Amino acid sequence: MVTKALPAGAELIERKGERVARWKGAKGRTRTAPVTVPTKGTHAGKTRIVITARTFTAKYRDGSGVVVEYPTGCRDETAARQVLADLVRRAELVKANVLTAAENRASEYQDGPIRRHFDDYLSHQETASVSAARIKDTRSQLKRIAAECGYRRLQDLESAPFIGWLNARKSEGMAAGTRNRHRESLIGFANWCVRAGRLLVNPVADVPRADQKAEATRQRRALTEAELHQLLDAARRRPLVDAMTVRRGKDAGELKANLRDETRQRLARIGRERALIYKSYLLTGLRKNELATLTVGQLDLDGPMPCAVLDAADEKNREGNAIALRSDLAADLAAWLGDKLKALQAESRTRFEPLPMRLPSDTPVFDVPAGLQRILNRDLAFAGIAKTDDRGRTIDVHALRHTFGTHLSKAGVSPRTAQAAMRHSKIDLTMNVYTDPRLLDVHGAIERLPALPLDGTGDDSEAATGTDGREGAPRKFAPAFAPTADNSCRSGQFRTTGEPATIDDDATKKSEKPSENARLPRVSLASSGVGGTGLEPATSTMSTWRSNQLS
Repeated sequence: MVTKALPAGAELIERKGERVARWKGAKGRTRTAPVTVPTKGTHAGKTRIVITARTFTAKYRDGSGVVVEYPTGCRDETAARQVLADLVRRAELVKANVLTAAENRASEYQDGPIRRHFDDYLSHQETASVSAARIKDTRSQLKRIAAECGYRRLQDLESAPFIGWLNARKSEGMAAGTRNRHRESLIGFANWCVRAGRLLVNPVADVPRADQKAEATRQRRALTEAELHQLLDAARRRPLVDAMTVRRGKDAGELKANLRDETRQRLARIGRERALIYKSYLLTGLRKNELATLTVGQLDLDGPMPCAVLDAADEKNREGNAIALRSDLAADLAAWLGDKLKALQAESRTRFEPLPMRLPSDTPVFDVPAGLQRILNRDLAFAGIAKTDDRGRTIDVHALRHTFGTHLSKAGVSPRTAQAAMRHSKIDLTMNVYTDPRLLDVHGAIERLPALPLDGTGDDSEAATGTDGREGAPRKFAPAFAPTADNSCRSGQFRTTGEPATIDDDATKKSEKPSENARLPRVSLASSGVGGTGLEPATSTMSTWRSNQLS
């Protein structure tokens, strides 16, 4: 006998001194069943009906002498008694120390449907605060693997079918990263089964990982500063231009479509938002989901150091970090949120509601579209930027994060600082994967190496001793970089001179070290009417020399 929740529409009545529930069945027939109120368990205190189960349940004493009820899943009594006999036999083996208690517990899970174990594993993931998107992907991947590898029960879980499945997917063109994500889902499930006592060992732990570098099907590239300017301008103008472009007839291709003022304003707002979305990606290194889930309450734009505070649940590494914001980006965001507040107030006026004085803290900063990659492709084409370069490297939404990392290195930001800005756990990921060497001034760096003449014009004694002729005297060496006459040294800009550098000690002491964030290329939205001062031409930068280094 088992208990179930009261059916929908059931009424409680008294019959022969016993409380029963009465309801209409699926076929319209009236059905009744006695009711009970459990005092223990998850259903304690709830009224439930008592019905006869469709399958038999075995009841026995395990190897420790504890009474256990085990659902056999059998509708036939003879088959159910065979299951019971096997359970009793294993209990006797545990008593005789032939089987350990752990081996016995694991054996009890082998015959159940594997999808039941999947559900338990994903429930554990929810308890561990894994994101809903990650759980959804894991569920889909585990179901596909089980269906195509023939894993119907937990005892069917073996590595050979899964390795064959991975090889088949590789031949079909599935990317190495996608195959690795399926592998990680299955291995993570098997590891959980081991911890939960459902498996003694992980049978798929030896499945090799695909080499994503050797099989890279998509290599991203960073955008140059000129391309950044072109992209932001295209993102701002394209929505309105597309709507005004005539598609058919004699005027096809011309901007002659008649649009209402309301439509023009709406399209201009869409273009402004897209340009600001791109700029936020380029100057913060945020991932797509991180920016999409960013809310007004997570922004601090009024302090001396503007920042965005990410929630741990929305961040990939589940840590929660404060993202530094450039002053011009912070100003653009403040103006954008100010306009959103005005729109909200105007809507409240039409409804005769009290005017809000600020945006609700849970208001999304941007409406990041689900098809942002498709929109980016069109913006690139509109701007005349090739999506794929001569080496087959492409531009996608995540390439904007690569651009952020590359321009940090290009601006002379120290590797450790760049790693912190990128929120990477390993420095080699920042330097090797998220830095595009084509945009780095490698030639200029080589030119700064010491000159090594082969005509014997150097001072042999000085070259040998490293002195100027006086034993023990240090060599006098001035760098080939001197600050310009204006205040450019404050921004870390230097010019190359052919004369020895002269140093103004007072000016050197007054020079300020530029912030690492200020070294990023200025990606402003001036041409779009969003704010800023325009994209400035690229300038070579280097860390400010200290006075003792220039002496």
